[in-house]
Amino acid sequence: MPRSTGLLDPWEVLLSGPAPDTVRVGLAVPLTGPLAMTAPSALDLAGLAADELNAGGGVGGRQVELVAMDSGRSPEVVAAEAAMLHCAGAFDLLVGFHTSDVHRALESALPPDVRYVFTPPHEGGRRRPGVVRIGASPLEQHAGAVAWLVRNRRARRWVLLGTDYVWPRAVHRAAQHVLAEVGGEVVGEALVPFGPSDVGALLDLVSRARADAVLISLVGRDLVAFNREFTRAGLDRRVVRLSGALEENGLYALGGDSTGGLFACMPSFAAADGGADEGQLALEERHARRSGPGAPVVCAYARGVYDGVRRAAALADGRSARWRRAAPRLAQADGLTFRELAGAARS
Repeated sequence: MPRSTGLLDPWEVLLSGPAPDTVRVGLAVPLTGPLAMTAPSALDLAGLAADELNAGGGVGGRQVELVAMDSGRSPEVVAAEAAMLHCAGAFDLLVGFHTSDVHRALESALPPDVRYVFTPPHEGGRRRPGVVRIGASPLEQHAGAVAWLVRNRRARRWVLLGTDYVWPRAVHRAAQHVLAEVGGEVVGEALVPFGPSDVGALLDLVSRARADAVLISLVGRDLVAFNREFTRAGLDRRVVRLSGALEENGLYALGGDSTGGLFACMPSFAAADGGADEGQLALEERHARRSGPGAPVVCAYARGVYDGVRRAAALADGRSARWRRAAPRLAQADGLTFRELAGAARS
């Protein structure tokens, strides 16, 4: 395999000028903000995808280059910078891993002809031509998991907690729909700003509502902070938690779980019991060979970025073949790892 593909600074790319023998893929990854804890994993997997593409001849003989930008800032700032950089020739296509409010802003700001691949679970709704969403919608991601917990953990009384932006609001609507069908009910709901400093009010809501389960649509460090306080308050021993944003980095950061009551529904997991599919396991092996034993974990968000870079290369090559999207999966936290519950997310 050729030397590892490095990340290019967009401003240096603009100074160096056009490169007709390359395909420049803009990589919008949250280097700051709530999701920044996942950035090392995402950047590593993007580099692996580019290495493998280049080892196979690139895109029609052109090498793939990655041009990095920080998608952890405010939606307006990210969208304005991305639109300007594209118009100036810094990248040909964009792969984005970030929150859905940034996604919406980018859709509006980028020129209609720009191919933009959005990789994490998305908020649903309409999308403009040229935008490819490879993640799951709120209903696709959460329906099977919520139904399974109602039926198998007697989790009938639910509190819905999330950040106040488009994705958590869409998740709450999906959960309300599913719960109405399977005999559960929503007994409390709250949406809070990014970066809540005191989660006491949220914990009080869970206690007052006598909840059996909490659906948590906080992300990144906010999700970690909430789970830490949830455990400190002793609620983890009697209330089930389900998250559509908890991945391996977040599980490590909150110190794991040993109660058997913390669940996540993401498209991929580094499952401790071998539940990960063969493609996931092979990806982890290739990542370890490239980045060494101290490499970041191959989390679900990073897997999405890997797939997103490969999808962008296919688009640049003029291919629009069907893309098999990974199905959501339900996993239970088991210490510092996940144990997949086979078939649960599709029940």
